[in-house]
Amino acid sequence: MSARASGFRDVTLQDPLWTFEDLVRAAGGRSEHATGAPVTGLSIDTRTLAAGDLFVALKDQRDGHDFVTAAFEAGASAALVSEAYAAKPGDGPLVRVPDVQAALESIGRAARARLSADARVIAVTGSAGKTGTKDMLRAALSRIGPAHGADKSFNNHWGVPLTLVRMPAATRFGVFEIGMNHAGEIGPLSRMVRPHVAIVTTVDAVHLAQFPNVEAIADAKAEIFEGLEADGTAILNRDNVHFETLRRRAEEAGARIVSFGQDGRADVRPKVLEIAADGTTMDIAVGGREVHCRVGVPGIHIAMNALAVAAAVEAAGADVAAALAALATVPPPPGRGVRTELPLRGGHVLLIDESYNANPASMRAAFAVLGTVPRAAYKRRIAVLGDMLELGDQEKSHHLALKEAVDAAGTDLVFATGPNMAHLFRALPPERQGAWALRSEEIEDALAARLEPGDVVMVKGSNGSRMGPLAEALRKRLAAG
Repeated sequence: MSARASGFRDVTLQDPLWTFEDLVRAAGGRSEHATGAPVTGLSIDTRTLAAGDLFVALKDQRDGHDFVTAAFEAGASAALVSEAYAAKPGDGPLVRVPDVQAALESIGRAARARLSADARVIAVTGSAGKTGTKDMLRAALSRIGPAHGADKSFNNHWGVPLTLVRMPAATRFGVFEIGMNHAGEIGPLSRMVRPHVAIVTTVDAVHLAQFPNVEAIADAKAEIFEGLEADGTAILNRDNVHFETLRRRAEEAGARIVSFGQDGRADVRPKVLEIAADGTTMDIAVGGREVHCRVGVPGIHIAMNALAVAAAVEAAGADVAAALAALATVPPPPGRGVRTELPLRGGHVLLIDESYNANPASMRAAFAVLGTVPRAAYKRRIAVLGDMLELGDQEKSHHLALKEAVDAAGTDLVFATGPNMAHLFRALPPERQGAWALRSEEIEDALAARLEPGDVVMVKGSNGSRMGPLAEALRKRLAAG
């Protein structure tokens, strides 16, 4: 299927990932071949498929069955297809099942079940910070033993089982990101993952078009506790206003509660906190002792998520100090704060790419990071903003409320795209209005024309506002001179 990237492929543990026979059995399917080659990975995208992968013919934006033959041409060891698929000349071993999605989930449950008794599984959800927290956790736990997790935000109904299926049997630490757009989506995924530790990074105004209020979002995030193993641990943000709701739901699930944050009542909190433009240094109170930690990605929100990582590592029974040493070198995920120095007329422009997605919480966090960029190194702070989507009838108020963050960051110039960001743009004084356009591609020329050497440019918006392509276009334009 060409609509999705295949993503993470764990190369730290020995192949094969599955024998052909075990895979057929786990899928609850049948094969038209007596046997097949071992499966060394899984793919849902023929463009990135590696030799030895099982090709999974999911139906998403396109029907994966249209790409089965191409998958075998690329070296697939087998293909997971529906019973109705008509085999073509050149096809290899087929694993036929009544429903490909259901079979993928079945294999995922089998992958979870074959882990050793001392393996530990951690699941992460929240309104913001899921992917960064998952990446920090995987890097930290990799210092202790074989760890597995997805490179990308594989957090939905196909991404979670896909990440499970790719998990080698010898994994000691499995880290899973679980997301949602509607109520009732997290619970089934949590029951599939069966975590020993569940983290809720934060709860904020996200997907309000599908929820009556933020309290309902908190209830939906609390579904992650439905899959917790017996005597599991819930790690909750003590600074978040929905902490008590989440704690009650976690206790109802029988979880041990560990809180994190700057609140003095938090179980895991910073005793010393030094925030800088290039990262954060902390001495963390965790598990009855203090651990020194350097987080290489800037932002107080990243530092707070690192506290959740510390709590999870401790709950998983691993060496916290040894694990947290990895956080000094963990890079930000693509589109979540990646920094690039770009040439401009004998000087440089710093691009901060925050374009992956946006909601009120992550927007405020991005502006807080922008505000830490030193004036001595960069003359002007410029924000390029796209609409925050799925906010329902509160979209205007949430966009207008960003003016406080714009001001607090000392933002010199704002470029905006989309009908919702027009509300914020019009509320700014003229000297801070760069330009506004309905679509992101329409603002590139105006932005490029106003840039000067010594500018720092932060680009952020919801995926649907297409700020990612704008950031990439700006990157290529400046790199080309």
